[in-house]
This record gives sequence, C-alpha cells and structure tokens, in this order.
Amino acid sequence: MTLLPVAEALRRLLGGASRLSAESISIADAADRVAAADLPALRTQPPFAASAMDGYAVRSGDLTTLPARLKVIGSAAAGHRFDGELAAGETVRIFTGAPVPDGADAILIQENATVADEGAIDAHEKPPAGRYVRPAGLDFEQGETLIEKGQLLDSARLSLAAAANYPILPVVRKPIVAILATGDELLLPGADPGPNQIIASNSYGVAAIAADCGAETVDLGIAADTKSALHDAVQKVKDIKADVFVTLGGASVGEHDLVQEVLGKEGMALDFWKIAMRPGKPLMYGTLGSMQFLGLPGNPVSSLVCSHLFLKPLIAKLAGRPDDRQFAEATLGADMPANDQREDYVRAEISTNAEGERTALPFTVQDSSMLKVLARADCLIIRPPHAPEAKSGSQCKVLLLR
Repeated sequence: MTLLPVAEALRRLLGGASRLSAESISIADAADRVAAADLPALRTQPPFAASAMDGYAVRSGDLTTLPARLKVIGSAAAGHRFDGELAAGETVRIFTGAPVPDGADAILIQENATVADEGAIDAHEKPPAGRYVRPAGLDFEQGETLIEKGQLLDSARLSLAAAANYPILPVVRKPIVAILATGDELLLPGADPGPNQIIASNSYGVAAIAADCGAETVDLGIAADTKSALHDAVQKVKDIKADVFVTLGGASVGEHDLVQEVLGKEGMALDFWKIAMRPGKPLMYGTLGSMQFLGLPGNPVSSLVCSHLFLKPLIAKLAGRPDDRQFAEATLGADMPANDQREDYVRAEISTNAEGERTALPFTVQDSSMLKVLARADCLIIRPPHAPEAKSGSQCKVLLLR
C-alpha cells in the first residue's frame, strides 16, 4: 500500500468534518466555548450618562471665574439617581457610575474642590463640557452586533455578553471523543503487571490533548484483542453518540490487530490507512455514519504525536474553533541525517536567546515507545520526506508542544 503524505491525510480528514450543531447553555458555563450565532446587544451600555469619577456634577458655564462657590443640593451614587435638575450655582455630590443629574454637563473631580461651609464647595478648576461624563451608549447600543458567530468566548467576550444582558448563550456543541485502548498486554495504572503486561498510558495523554482543544472525552477503558470485545466497545460508542471514536493500538497488520476488520463489519467507510510519517505510520481514518474514526498507533509517542497532528485540528473544526497549533522557525542545534520517504517528527528541546531566536536540539534517541523523551520535549522538528542532510546552525520548522 502506498503511504499517504501527511498534508493529504490532513486535507482528507478535515474535508470530512464540519462544525457541530448548536446548544443553549448558561453564561456561567460558556467560558472558552464558541458562539453559534451573532449576538446583538439586548440593551444600551451605559443606559444613561454616567460619571467616570468621584466628584461633583456641575454646569461648566457656572465656573467662568475661579474659585467658584457652588451650593450642594444632593448626592448621586451608583444605582441611585439624584431626582432633580441643577440650576445656576448648584452642584450634586456624585460617585463613579452614578447617573449624571439633569442640567449638569461635566464632573469636577473631588481633588479640585474644597468644602467651603455647610452645604457648599469652592471649585478650583473649570472642567470643559463633557469632562468625565460617559454618554449613554458609549460602550454599545441596543441591537449592535457585539460578538460574531464563530468567535471564541474568552474572558472579555464573556463579560461583554453578560453586560449585553445574555443569561443564556447559543454555543457550538462540544465534540464527544470516545477513547478506547486495545490490547491483552494492557492494565490500568495502579495494577500489578504480570511478566508479559504493561501499564496503559496513551489514553490519558490523548484525552488531555482532546480536552485542551474543547472536547468532552469518554474513556472506554481497555478492550481485549478479541472481535467480541471490540464489537461491544463499538456499541458503547454508538450508545453515547460520540462524534469522534479513537482507538489506541490494533491498527497494524498483525494477527491480533483487529480494529480495521471489526469496524469494517460495523459499517466503517475507510478513507485512508498508513501515513508517510515517523512516528505514526499505522494511522487509520474513516467514518462510521456521522462519527469520525481515528485509529492511532499503539506506541505511546506515536499516538500522542498523531493526536497533535490530526486529532487536534479535527476537534477544532468540529467545535468551530481555530486550529491553534503553533508552528515556528528554529535553528538546528545538531547535525541531522538525510531523510527517507517518511516525514519525520523529531523530539527536541528548545532554547531561546536574548534576541528571541530559537534553537532546537534533537534528542539522540527517538524510539516511539519512550515517553520520558516526549515529556522533556518542547517541540517536534519537522523533517520533510527526502530532506537532505542538515547541518547544525541551519534553519528548520518545528511544531511547538508547550
């Protein structure tokens, strides 16, 4: 079978995915979700002319000669309007956020006034009309589109939606990602492995990557290397209506690699299998009805690298989020040999000098079973197929991991 280039595999993967449907949720739960519709303001903010400072509401025309004595006829605080209108020579004590009284056109800050006698102040500055007055609608007007469909509801946009009086927000539904580890050799963390067993680790890292880009994950545990165990797992995935089904292991060509056979009998339409990349060659992608399927390799590093390259952008598209993977340029910190027909993703450490220039130093050993190396890696150096030998000091492209 011809190995599929990484770029073509990603194009086909994303071409088969589209943004999920909308749901309405409380604004309290909407942080980091994606708006599923344009959000026009339901009110005007501020709804009235408001004071931007603590001080005195004044008629600027009363302060042509300084100091000017003004009679204090009341006060206004946030949430409490002064019920009346200023006449010539009058002022109202006012606090930040309070409605500006009728007749007033400026705020004299309290630092520029002194208390004269009971019920009066002396003004020592003439603020121009409009000084420290926030006009009605300064922030936004009712009906104005504040948040556009597809925008991420970060802290600022979430606060804006609240100010616009939205208790409930329409958002893109979170993709449900079901993750199944396969293999007779696997045990859950905390178990006492026998002489032929290991601890399952991949699912936790894959779930973390999925959750980090907006998915809701469901851990289906470990399935034995039997057709019946895989059939049972597929039924669970259908029952929870997962949007993405991820298997770990069982995607190769050995007698015990049953994933492709079992899912084919369940109706999976296989799109591609085997990618021209290292690590991660035995990657499988297909669809099972409306559900996306990714069969990741069993080697821990392979499964996590494939998750960064394929699962993250898939979830981002389903969730309506931007693909926020960070690619960058760096300087090689060591010589690298010529590459074969597979695109290499080489684990490396990043150092940055005072000018902000990155140097990527590849680890000497790149075995796809070695999680300790991946945990130390800051990036993956991307070596294209058939890349010639590269010398230390030459430029390279990297995928930043942290």
